[in-house]
Amino acid sequence: MKKKAIFGGTFDPIHIGHLHIAYKALYDLKLDEIIFVPSGNPPHKDNKKVTDSKLRYDMVKKAIENEDRFSINDYEIKKQGLSYTYETLDFFNELEKNTKWYFITGVDCLMDIEKWKNVSKILSKCKFIVFNRPGYNIYDILDRKSFVENKYNKKIEFLDIPILDISSTYIREMIGKGEKVYYILPNGVDTYIRENNLYI
Repeated sequence: MKKKAIFGGTFDPIHIGHLHIAYKALYDLKLDEIIFVPSGNPPHKDNKKVTDSKLRYDMVKKAIENEDRFSINDYEIKKQGLSYTYETLDFFNELEKNTKWYFITGVDCLMDIEKWKNVSKILSKCKFIVFNRPGYNIYDILDRKSFVENKYNKKIEFLDIPILDISSTYIREMIGKGEKVYYILPNGVDTYIRENNLYI
């Protein structure tokens, strides 16, 4: 049985921190493939301006084009209405019924997971993998992990990755100030941003 992971996010823009997480998950979890799924209309971002989905999709595509075990899927972008994780997992489980699915997300999502729709279905449809983010205490993370595991009777895996304190918000702010960011972006993404006058 193949093991594949869904790595969702707005990727606005994708940066080397995302690739750092993806490669670590690929090797540590011995995955066959990681599928990047740029969000379409996520409910938790409804009050924030998000760059057009085609532009975000193109940036991810450029970032991963040289890695044959990374791919991209536009399910959430093409989907009508809000993008819910349980529906995304339904789609991929139906698409490949004999694949063991993993779902990679930040620890901030673990902290807020009970605000998500159909949590029990999410945890039953995949192996839930969380990685750390700056600003979170490891003891708080483990407490929350234990609470969710006990409540839903499902195991959650914590991916212990050295934190790269880089965020898409920081990159957008840097670009807005006219500062160079090519050194924290994957190949081709900086050029794409400049050619399309993004974040200025």
